[in-house]
Amino acid sequence: MRPSTQLLLPASLAVLLCLLASLPAPASGCNKALCASDVSKCLIQELCQCRPTDGNCSCCKECMLCLGTLWEECCDCVGMCNPKNYSDSPATSKSTVEELHRPIPSLFRALTEGEAPINMMVVSFPVAEELSHHENLVSFLETLEDQHQNVSLPGNSIHASYDTQDNMCTVVYFDDCVSIRQCKLYCESMGGSKYRWFHNACCQCIGPECVDYGSKAVKCMNCLF
Repeated sequence: MRPSTQLLLPASLAVLLCLLASLPAPASGCNKALCASDVSKCLIQELCQCRPTDGNCSCCKECMLCLGTLWEECCDCVGMCNPKNYSDSPATSKSTVEELHRPIPSLFRALTEGEAPINMMVVSFPVAEELSHHENLVSFLETLEDQHQNVSLPGNSIHASYDTQDNMCTVVYFDDCVSIRQCKLYCESMGGSKYRWFHNACCQCIGPECVDYGSKAVKCMNCLF
């Protein structure tokens, strides 16, 4: 039995290569690390050979059943659905922000002065860099103010004063990935005014001098992707 198995393996690989060659150019969003094994199995069984884009969906149900719970993630790998272009909106370009209700500015300044604490990186940059996005923030807050009377809206006087001064915004990045709950707790414990949690799990605590929500750049040393 062993010799026949050795002969079958190269044949199966050859079939797989032919099947892969017959597929459309692989989508940039195809998650090969997640999908390769199951996609290979379905291709070898010839369950995903029809082309919905050409009006032929005769195998769609069989292909969906074969991929099972991975259908949504992997259907573009076999040309069954529109390609997912993750490069348009990577996790690092998306983030959740929130203001913290009990900031302690003096504590945050004390913790970010001098050498950075272990497993953290302190970054300071001109507040003017935030102001390029400030008008969008004002528009957003104005919308909230129409619905809730207790929303604090930055006024034009703040905008003008920071335009003419060399104020610096200081933020802290944690080196490792953390959950959004941990991010909020860590930033509260540092006395931060706000936090930004990137959807790749990078956490940024934002200091009291920042007008907007800190930096939109991901700089967590061990959590960049």
